[in-house]
Amino acid sequence: MLELYVIRHGETVWNEKGLLQGRTDIELNENGRKAASELGKRLAGIRFDKVYASPLRRARETAELILGAKNETEGRTEPGPMIETDDRLMEISFGVEEGVHYSDWLKEDVPYRFFFTNPDKYHAPEGGEEFSEVIDRTAEFLKEKIEVLAETANSSDPVRIMLVAHGALNKGLMCTLEGNTVEKYWGRGLQKNCEADVFVFDGENWTYKSV
Repeated sequence: MLELYVIRHGETVWNEKGLLQGRTDIELNENGRKAASELGKRLAGIRFDKVYASPLRRARETAELILGAKNETEGRTEPGPMIETDDRLMEISFGVEEGVHYSDWLKEDVPYRFFFTNPDKYHAPEGGEEFSEVIDRTAEFLKEKIEVLAETANSSDPVRIMLVAHGALNKGLMCTLEGNTVEKYWGRGLQKNCEADVFVFDGENWTYKSV
């Protein structure tokens, strides 16, 4: 058995301002750093065998803070698992629209207004990425990096993996985990910053397990 903890990064400077981030490499704000540390404390006592993160610094730093607070709470002196980054975990690209305020995307005459409400009608701006592309690259990552680890697991001592990435990216990954298509891209809704969702893999199928 395998357990996958899917975590969204902490709040950033642009999250606070309501700006679209995408691939733009924005840092955490103090609220984000505090929430990441608090999540690490809540995860104390849970052993993680692998930790993956988006290479964008808001996700990397969140993972570092989670592990740091977790180790401190547990009284551990050894560093624990290394954080491995993978470009396939980068946030969806908004192309030329990165840095635009969310409210500007919701106007009636804006072609991107379906991003949250009708994802099957959404088409990316110039230089941006479609939802289907996010699903494809995260599914590839899942197969190559995560599911293969189930071969080394057993029912009494599951392999546990932490994955720290982004709002839209994580939902693309969850489409594969939950069997959703683009029409249901947002599934149970956008994760909050530093929210964790847990999924269990039995070697064949994924099942959602609330934290």
